[in-house]
Amino acid sequence: MSTFIMIGRYSFEATSGMSPDRTSKAIHLIKELGGEVRSMYALLGDRDLFLKVDLPDMKTAMKVSLGLNVLTGISFTTYPAVEIDDFDKMFGR
Repeated sequence: MSTFIMIGRYSFEATSGMSPDRTSKAIHLIKELGGEVRSMYALLGDRDLFLKVDLPDMKTAMKVSLGLNVLTGISFTTYPAVEIDDFDKMFGR
């Protein structure tokens, strides 16, 4: 599994559908595609959501990002993430 950071931005239409039920459906979609939600946060500022998810691969990350957009109307930017210890090992001397 690989870690991905997903940053979401609500459209005006997406705000009307906010609910615990929609959140549950989003988590279920991620699990259906073989992923696991590690954490989810609402944000203040120019971005509205932060998700840390573990997913099998890049293709799955793309499916999750697009699937969440279709389900919720929220636009996500998705980034692969590497823990600092692993990063240091890759480039340590």
